[in-house]
Amino acid sequence: MQSSAPARATQSAAATATAGGRSPKGDWNASPMWLRVMWIILLFAATAIIISLLALICFGGPSESNYINKSDQQAVFLTNGQVYFGKLKSVNRQYLTLQGIYYLNVNQQVQPNQSNNNSSNNSNQSVSLVKLGCELHGPTDQMVINHDQVTFWENLKSDGQVAKAISQWVKQNPNGQTCSTSSTSNSTSNTTNNNTKNGN
Repeated sequence: MQSSAPARATQSAAATATAGGRSPKGDWNASPMWLRVMWIILLFAATAIIISLLALICFGGPSESNYINKSDQQAVFLTNGQVYFGKLKSVNRQYLTLQGIYYLNVNQQVQPNQSNNNSSNNSNQSVSLVKLGCELHGPTDQMVINHDQVTFWENLKSDGQVAKAISQWVKQNPNGQTCSTSSTSNSTSNTTNNNTKNGN
């Protein structure tokens, strides 16, 4: 009689432990169908969010090339103060590729008129738009610029002064740029004469 009581107590405790502490598989199968569907949806949603965040971190969002207005000209401002105008063909984290390149040339009198009026000093400067290609080193009409050397770039309005000047140049030169050999030879001879005078 004394031995049967502990046996029943042990069986009762085991039954209570089994009922109160079901295995995970038992809990999942016993849960309602809608709850299981919700857990699966939440799992897929969390996975999609994590993948999207990782892609955003790796690729940095929209590409810089998406901001290029293909129909207009662009201006590229370099860290050395030089500005180049043309068509940006590609932009990535390392380089910018510019084609159809122009730049501004500022001509100033060697001995400007002495005057206290600042406006008269400004009249001694003339700014002209120059097509790249006829320089002494003979560059091609394409420039690959290190992104580290670029301060910023911007799209130009079609009715701006630079864009109008470029359109005017294209109309006046339908066959493209023709470099004058005399100007190149003069530049070379002037450089040679200067070197001779300096004793180089």
